[in-house]
Amino acid sequence: MRLLILAAAWLMVGIGVIGIFLPVLPTTPFIILAAALFARSSPRFEQWLLDHPRFGQPLIDWRREGAISKKAKIASVSLMAASYGIVVFFGTPQLWLKLLIGAILIACAAFVLTRPSPHR
Repeated sequence: MRLLILAAAWLMVGIGVIGIFLPVLPTTPFIILAAALFARSSPRFEQWLLDHPRFGQPLIDWRREGAISKKAKIASVSLMAASYGIVVFFGTPQLWLKLLIGAILIACAAFVLTRPSPHR
């Protein structure tokens, strides 16, 4: 079971890294999930992720306070808006689907924006 959880953690890291380059795929939730899975399967890899220069501090902020930095909030909501623009102009012609995607993105943006900022 431990190896299955470890494999799932690495899959989440991989998807998170892909999300850095694809604006429609979020990075943060996958990295948070990877850290949680590493905590259950490999303390060494969990520590690697917490010490990572790019992912470490946001993970620590999330674990301690459930906090998201202002910079990350701006980037997240901006990329959601850009992604929705792509869907509206280049996506499927079905209005109901565009509205559903918009509602989902609004809910996600509301969640991100209502998280506290980290106390440093």
